[in-house]
Amino acid sequence: MNFTVYITGDMHGCLERLYDRGFRRLKSGDVLIVCGDFGYIFAGGKTERQVIDYLATRRFVTAFVDGTHDNLNTINRSRVTCWHGGMVHRIKGNLIHLMRGQIFEIEGHSFFTFGGGESTDKDMRVEQGNWWREEEPSPAEMAEGAKRLDEAGLKVDYIITHEPPSLVKSAILMRRGGPDRVNKLNGYLEEIGRSCEFKHWYFGSLHDDRVITERHTCVFKEMIPVSGGSYPAKKARKTASSDENGLFMMNT
Repeated sequence: MNFTVYITGDMHGCLERLYDRGFRRLKSGDVLIVCGDFGYIFAGGKTERQVIDYLATRRFVTAFVDGTHDNLNTINRSRVTCWHGGMVHRIKGNLIHLMRGQIFEIEGHSFFTFGGGESTDKDMRVEQGNWWREEEPSPAEMAEGAKRLDEAGLKVDYIITHEPPSLVKSAILMRRGGPDRVNKLNGYLEEIGRSCEFKHWYFGSLHDDRVITERHTCVFKEMIPVSGGSYPAKKARKTASSDENGLFMMNT
């Protein structure tokens, strides 16, 4: 079957995203990967259940890594099964959660996934109500990711995360003039990036549609087609000097 894999960013349970032109063009067999903060599994209300039922019955697959606005209690109670070579939570029908530290083989390309993050406003949120301690990956999950990559010869085509590696995150935050808030997950992802060979890395936590380096893209509302091994279609130009790590900011 000839289908396309698309990457998009945080949806935060926004109903308008389901009416986007890009979303409506998804066809049978396509796969939409969401880079965290899916958000339609959060408070468990009637509207959320209707959205879950809607996505479950589409002829395309919606697959998401978790972020910091996802109800991990509900997600983790879902049935665990294997999908394209990696472990997933089968939420319902064609709606699935891509578990941390997994590698999926889709249309001849490999995708390493690692969700999770750290809510900057967690002190203002209620545990098990709108914040879940499990948003921060455990040492076992990090070890699982390292093991899977070792088994793959430290080589994948795409890396899909909610958070970026630490140097990329620092570059973005400094450009915005904000505090440099990196955590142990960012450090773990930095080590993954240094040790692993990959074509491109997509992440969503910083809510922007922007190419950060030649191999790192922050994605928010765009839907980027990646099957076929292509990089983002639009050429980018540098807007700041590149340092020794290649961490220049690029305009899309």
